[in-house]
Amino acid sequence: MSLPLSDPSLLRTQCLIDGDWRDAGGGATFAVHNPANEQPLARVADGGAAETTAAIAAARAALPGWRGLTALERARLLRRWHDLVLAHRDDLARLMTLEQGKPLAEARGEIAYGAAYIDWFAEEARRVYGDVIPTTGSDRRLLVIRQPVGVVAAITPWNFPMAMLARKLAPALAVGCTVVAKPAAETPLSALALGELAQRAGIPPGVLNLVAGTDAAAIGAVLTGSRDVAKLSFTGSTAVGKGLLAACAETVKRVSMELGGNAPLLVFDDADLDLAVEGAMAAKFRNAGQTCICANRILVQRGIHDRFVARLGERIASLKVGDGLAEDTTIGPLINGRALAKVEALVAEGVAKGARLLAGGGVLPGPGFFHAPSLVAGVTPAMGLFREEIFGPVAAITPFADEAEAVALANDTEAGLAAYVYTADLGRIWRVSEALDYGMVGVNETAISSEVIPFGGMKSSGMGREGSRHGVDDYLEIKHICLGLGTRSQP
Repeated sequence: MSLPLSDPSLLRTQCLIDGDWRDAGGGATFAVHNPANEQPLARVADGGAAETTAAIAAARAALPGWRGLTALERARLLRRWHDLVLAHRDDLARLMTLEQGKPLAEARGEIAYGAAYIDWFAEEARRVYGDVIPTTGSDRRLLVIRQPVGVVAAITPWNFPMAMLARKLAPALAVGCTVVAKPAAETPLSALALGELAQRAGIPPGVLNLVAGTDAAAIGAVLTGSRDVAKLSFTGSTAVGKGLLAACAETVKRVSMELGGNAPLLVFDDADLDLAVEGAMAAKFRNAGQTCICANRILVQRGIHDRFVARLGERIASLKVGDGLAEDTTIGPLINGRALAKVEALVAEGVAKGARLLAGGGVLPGPGFFHAPSLVAGVTPAMGLFREEIFGPVAAITPFADEAEAVALANDTEAGLAAYVYTADLGRIWRVSEALDYGMVGVNETAISSEVIPFGGMKSSGMGREGSRHGVDDYLEIKHICLGLGTRSQP
């Protein structure tokens, strides 16, 4: 099946193992669908345990040669990869919109965002320094070096199919690790296209391996059970992450986890109303609400509550729902029917418990998995809209009385990924930012993510950080070398 790409060879449908594009055993394939119209886009090789085992062996064999390159040599290859990604930005964005549904402008933004991680870590790997420790004796010298952990397994989600993969691959490859990656079965085409460009950039065979497949349990079991895999990096649901953590304990793997969120957005009475409304729109409705740092609970102080809700309702009414390929679309479809049913059920349950549906609230007719952008006020902690990650275009509003109640409501969740605060009070900025149990806090700003910051959460939202100078740490081992100088007889 052909897709409207300027470079049709970016459409890859096989597993990438040891530099070769391979079919799955027995020729098994699965279909990838466009969530905007439910039509098939392509059939992709349905890799499983056998393909994953072969990919691990390839990564293990490629490891000595790859880590033996200088940091500058690896950096040059990553920079070439980065340049190719940007050169094919329009095709990559179109491919992403077709399989994931997000508006084309957002897809273009994600390509640039993902490429920025490749560029950043191409440079950051050249600054992986060791230490010389003041010696404990004149007959020895104490040194510390940092070395790549080895073969890395990466499992990525469907909501940001290129960026989530790039921000795992880039630091791992930059410091000398090799990788076996499993992209989400809903959106494998973006990952496979990224692999194609890595091949063109000259990344050696076996250094980057991609296994797409529908049997996530079988693939995960091989990755977690293999003693050749030194580290697992996972982005996805908290439930799946906990299972992977338990499985990795058997072989004592290094792990990093970016798990579910339930981000609060706190709007205080003294906030700039226009700024807060625009921030809420961006944080809530980006990717149709399907982001892990989405403003899942909007907490508004009572003095500004009614004005905020009215203004937010006006802005929601201006959103244009449709196929992401249409340039005027601002809200695309949800990823599949299960996601659509979940959002619909959360809204229905909230209304049944007393919440007020002020806008939207329903599944839109016709093909595709579209939910109307919605505004629900009067949400309480007893409702699923407060407790669960909505992952849809529904703004859930909860009023609060004072700063103490706002912080208590915000922290009343197992999640701790991102939080947002709108206030003009400098003292409150410090008090609330420090009191929030979240790994990232945006103050009067919701565009908080970039390659230069440490992305990650607290509590059940995971462990480890991606991006920034800290982003290489999880891919490196620290080794102490005690160098004995020996003794010499005196003349």
